[in-house]
Amino acid sequence: MGQFIPVVSMVTDSGGSVRDRSQIGGLTKGLMLVEAFDAAHTRMTISEAALRVGISPAAARRCLLTLVRLGYMQTDGKWFWLGHGALRVAYAYASSTRLPRLLQPALDALSERTRESATLSVLDGHRVVIAARSTARQTMRVGLGVGSRLPLHCSAAGRALLASLPREQWELLVRCEPMEPLTSQTVTTLTGLRRMLAACQDLGYATCDEEIEMGVRSIAIPLQGQSGETLAALSISTKAERMTLGEMVRQYLPTLLRTREWARMSVFAKS
Repeated sequence: MGQFIPVVSMVTDSGGSVRDRSQIGGLTKGLMLVEAFDAAHTRMTISEAALRVGISPAAARRCLLTLVRLGYMQTDGKWFWLGHGALRVAYAYASSTRLPRLLQPALDALSERTRESATLSVLDGHRVVIAARSTARQTMRVGLGVGSRLPLHCSAAGRALLASLPREQWELLVRCEPMEPLTSQTVTTLTGLRRMLAACQDLGYATCDEEIEMGVRSIAIPLQGQSGETLAALSISTKAERMTLGEMVRQYLPTLLRTREWARMSVFAKS
């Protein structure tokens, strides 16, 4: 039998805009609402949630009440917040996605050897998302875990991932949102970022020197699959008081490279 190719049907709604009939609008809105909750928005009213994701209050109300019924959300009648049921989605990802599951032991070993935080990050739209993590000590003041998102332009993992893309593609991703200065050290111009990515391509690694959080430095390398495509980034973070960026490169880069080689030989070779 031949490969199944879904037929995408386009219709025009009452407002004249084109709509893809292969997509479920309610599901899209529901997932947008789930993602809208974070450390700065732990509880929201219907109006606040609707404004945050850009949908009507009526649509937000229907979606939120449906999510409550399914256990993904909780409410007291006015405020809404994520319920424990949302953990089912995280579990489904962690248990079914092969790369994070197979590389978790390597991250644990990397963190144990360096006594620092080791992270596996992937590209998700115009953000970096942590897919797996191992922490031997508390490095970041703001806690990071699986599912945490980092900016592309100033994270070491983001730069390692961007450097593997054609210039037109990474510039398009970076332009999706402002290159905000998270600290006084953050590089916030395309010219500066081009220079950083060129260095990453030449050296084979990317760095972040107190650009996301003062007092924290990171180093990252791209992780390629058997065919050479970049699948993720491996990174290590440390407190700036522990070592300079140069010392970090000399001490941790060889360990990162060995971990990547192990992944190529032990994980991807069996794919």
